[in-house]
Amino acid sequence: MESETRSWRPRLQLRPQLPPSLRGGSPRARTVRFVVVSALAGCVVAAGAVGAAGPWEGGQRRAERARAAAGPETGRGERGGAPVRPAAPPVLAGLGGRATAPLPAREGLAGALEGLLKDGALGAQTSAAVVDVATGRQLYGADQDTPYTPASTIKTATAAAALAAAGPDHRIETTAVADGDTVVLVGGGDPTLTARPAKEGAPAAASLKELADATARGLKERGKGRVKVAYDASRYSGPALHPIGPNENIAPVSALMVDEGRLDDSDHGPADRTTDPAGDAARKFAGMLHDAGVDVDGDPAAGRAGDKAERLASVSSPPLSALVERTLTNSDNDIAEALARQTALASGQPADFEGAARAVTARLEKLGLPLSGARIADGSGLDRADHVSAAFLAGLLARAADPARPELRPVLTGLPVAGFSGTLSGRYGADAAGRGLVRAKTGTLTGVNTLSGTVVDADGRLLSFAFMTTGAASGEAAQGVLDRLATTVAGCGCR
Repeated sequence: MESETRSWRPRLQLRPQLPPSLRGGSPRARTVRFVVVSALAGCVVAAGAVGAAGPWEGGQRRAERARAAAGPETGRGERGGAPVRPAAPPVLAGLGGRATAPLPAREGLAGALEGLLKDGALGAQTSAAVVDVATGRQLYGADQDTPYTPASTIKTATAAAALAAAGPDHRIETTAVADGDTVVLVGGGDPTLTARPAKEGAPAAASLKELADATARGLKERGKGRVKVAYDASRYSGPALHPIGPNENIAPVSALMVDEGRLDDSDHGPADRTTDPAGDAARKFAGMLHDAGVDVDGDPAAGRAGDKAERLASVSSPPLSALVERTLTNSDNDIAEALARQTALASGQPADFEGAARAVTARLEKLGLPLSGARIADGSGLDRADHVSAAFLAGLLARAADPARPELRPVLTGLPVAGFSGTLSGRYGADAAGRGLVRAKTGTLTGVNTLSGTVVDADGRLLSFAFMTTGAASGEAAQGVLDRLATTVAGCGCR
């Protein structure tokens, strides 16, 4: 399974002016220019200028949101040369690229990639696709149309479907209502609702304590100092357990839970999980009501509020854009399944595994993606019944960069940055050529390794890619080859 790590997301894009002698097109000039630019970028990063990347709003940089609406850059820029190992830590590549930069040729990409695709560390089944983001044109493919198990790279599809269905500003609400002498805690499907005290550096989340305190105030205003507590998780239907069964990588899927059902103080990665997310959330809520001066009779029980129930208080999740970014950066299975169910609810489908799969598939079809032979079985990619092609994964990321679809931008801004954030923070070591240049979603199950993301190539062209392999003897060795494939695309003008 994938390891998940706390993320930080510095992103810079520098274009220092070079002396005229270094602006030529010769190999020597291009090499010297690459080293100079990398060195200048490294100095700026070392000086702490990462903060200049722009303010964050709801998990997404306002600058990148504005760039999404404006479209890719069209101005002329300096031309890069052949792949060269940077002499200093590379600048974190921006998402824009230049639509006027030359396109890589298929023959050039084939010459650069095919040797790596035959590496013995990969499995017997291997596929690849590289797409030009500005035009949507596939530049290279190897068995690109055959569906394979994508593992967690399917989360990019779940995220795109949820954003298309509900919108990036949608928030998931958790509500407390009064029904006579009973307070009903009603779950809306927010797995990030937290029962923990606020802590610096923790992901943004709705607070169960704030909900309990507001509920207590509402009860006291109504003259109620003693109540019973019930809880309603009926917004989701169907089985709660994922098909893989009880697992430290995902809690039972419930419309009411706190802290993803984790039994430790972690906020991502594997952890022991509660078997009763809704009941545990309600018991914590009842305890908080008691602490706020409201007496609670008995233990919370499952139930639904009547038609005359009165709303007392509510709290809302971060916007869907932020949930998408957290899902992709940390490969969060619990949020991914919640996103799939939010897609189902927005599409009029039952909020269970089957309804969510139908809703996600329908949204992807509307986006015009190649779904021949594809099957969406869950939102997280833990189900091996998921099958999509490399062409689908690379095409999806190109569609997410479409200026006509700015609502999909969080699919790109949430991708881990090689060597710096999320599930790529432990890959691409300090001297790796792709460090800071590759943005990609990882996918890992036993015998399955995938990588799908974006790079700005040596000529400044924004490309999306997907590499998939099944049957590798060593997952770690296979990951190393996938990382080198992505790095090769980033460093290749390939004409």
